[in-house]
Amino acid sequence: MLALALTAELNGVTDLRPNDTEDSPFEYTFKVQCTSCRETHPNFVTLNRFEMHDLSGSRGDANFVWKCKNCKREHSATIQAAPASYPQSDPPKKQNILEFDCRGLEFTEFKSEGEFLATGAESKTKFTGIDLADGEWFDYDEKEGAEVSITNVKWEIRRA
Repeated sequence: MLALALTAELNGVTDLRPNDTEDSPFEYTFKVQCTSCRETHPNFVTLNRFEMHDLSGSRGDANFVWKCKNCKREHSATIQAAPASYPQSDPPKKQNILEFDCRGLEFTEFKSEGEFLATGAESKTKFTGIDLADGEWFDYDEKEGAEVSITNVKWEIRRA
């Protein structure tokens, strides 16, 4: 099992999470490496938890199926559950957001492209359309009359 872990400084917001629903699936973007021959795919790949692909030889299905161009082996990954919310904490704590069952591959790098959501820590204001591609986000909470932010965003792929 691999996990996508997040560490971030949340100021005035909590419950940071990908906007990931069946109507609007989050496309998780990764670099992928074959665990057989250690070949890394040259491009980033995407997967979402609602899309399933058949495995060759009718061995079931997975969210992501990949055939390594180097060793010709087929590998797969399946997202285990809905993404977890990242709560505000001081100091920030590393937390697993997503867990994968990977067969023959590993994800080596995550690119946070896509829309994230958060909730005002005190005001319960819903923040949508959060873009973390640059590793930070700033906004203003009208109900609190204060700036809110997400900074020092660090993603890590680790053993779950």
